[in-house]
Amino acid sequence: MLLNRNDFCWCGSGKKYKHCHIEKDSVLSALVREGYILPPTALIKTKEQIAGIRKSAVITTSILDNLQSKITAGITTQEIDKFVYDYTLANGAIPAPLNYNGYPKSCCTSINEVICHGIPGNTVLKNGDIINVDISTILGGYFSDASRTYMVGDVIPTAKKLIECTKECLYLGIENAKPYQPINNIGKAIQKHANSLGFSVVQDYGGHGIGLEFHEEPFIPHFNANEKLMILLPGMTITVEPMINEGLPWCDTLKDNWTVVTHDKSLSAQWEHTILITETGAEILT
Repeated sequence: MLLNRNDFCWCGSGKKYKHCHIEKDSVLSALVREGYILPPTALIKTKEQIAGIRKSAVITTSILDNLQSKITAGITTQEIDKFVYDYTLANGAIPAPLNYNGYPKSCCTSINEVICHGIPGNTVLKNGDIINVDISTILGGYFSDASRTYMVGDVIPTAKKLIECTKECLYLGIENAKPYQPINNIGKAIQKHANSLGFSVVQDYGGHGIGLEFHEEPFIPHFNANEKLMILLPGMTITVEPMINEGLPWCDTLKDNWTVVTHDKSLSAQWEHTILITETGAEILT
């Protein structure tokens, strides 16, 4: 039923429609007419669900914080994985990657030219390496996901610049994850910044919805997608996780069917947060 301007708003705020959602609904209607997609109601999280995702995110963030002092030359990626596994279980949670579609470990460790999904093992980190560690946690049935790229000792200036650019891309993407606006704005901001510094954006992988499942709709491209994507609404929880390459954006998957590397063997970096879309912008949960 259509509301009149002076009716109480549909959202339950107690305000008149003209003082609440009327302008936002007008923007939504215009975007839908242009071909952008409204999200299904199942993607809008309840207050209880958001609270559960927050608690999961606390563990994910704590793991990444603790790894800052542990990632040094001489440590193996298996030792990193063991810490993640032990810490997660000690906090009553489950590592989401473990046994996910057959993935054998509790986190992803992606070194130098590895873009994502590097499998922990006997590899020893050495001075000058860069490594992304991707942490995903299930607590009480709620999922969170975040990653950081760490520098091992003294890294070359190009590697440091790449890591800094990728982190900047992450926060520019989050700044552009706005309610009642299409997902497209996230990738536009990321690609513009990465390209301006001479780097490229991986297009084969991106962010995703998260919360009740490890990977939910929608897909979040980190480049300027030439299509009409979904509109973000308050209550949606998604990841923004740009993967930025030193060289070309192309990637190859190794024979283990998990590890993804840059096609030209150039360096790659990634940063990731789980965020909540609010009425005014985006809140970082991790």
